[in-house]
Amino acid sequence: MITRALLGFLVSVLVASFPRPAAATEGAMPLANQQFAQGLDDFARELREWIGRWGDYLGAGGMKNEERPLIAFILRNREKLDLSAAQVKNLEQLRNDFQKESIRKDADLRVAEMDLKSLTEAQKLDMPKVEAKVREIERHRADFRIARIRVLEKAKEQLNAEQRKKLQELLAEQQFSGVRP
Repeated sequence: MITRALLGFLVSVLVASFPRPAAATEGAMPLANQQFAQGLDDFARELREWIGRWGDYLGAGGMKNEERPLIAFILRNREKLDLSAAQVKNLEQLRNDFQKESIRKDADLRVAEMDLKSLTEAQKLDMPKVEAKVREIERHRADFRIARIRVLEKAKEQLNAEQRKKLQELLAEQQFSGVRP
């Protein structure tokens, strides 16, 4: 899908760059250039946002302990941790429920960001509304982070003391080897 989008973008850039007869584009050229530039800016912004979201999801940058994809790591190492079928089922349920919740929270955050953009692009800036929207956006981020920490704690509660000790050893091995969990 990404390949198709990239290919479509490249084709549109090539088509837009073909020379045209001067008579056909005399009045339309500045407008076409502005629209092309605006489209390019929009595409770049969307790409940055998309990369940022995937970077957050996949763990780009320095990850704090509470931000690791711990449940997936536990499930990948189920044999080493000697997880029971019930533990695996509970962990998968926690992961799936959190993924659903995170999709909803991400959508709420994106809508709030769009609202903020509309507010800041207004002819006359309504600063109290902008401030309220920024606080709402940060509340969404904080709520998501807290929910994530809670679900990771619930995941750890699924493990017995021996499994938690083994998990810490596995995490230390991963951190030492430089591979993300």
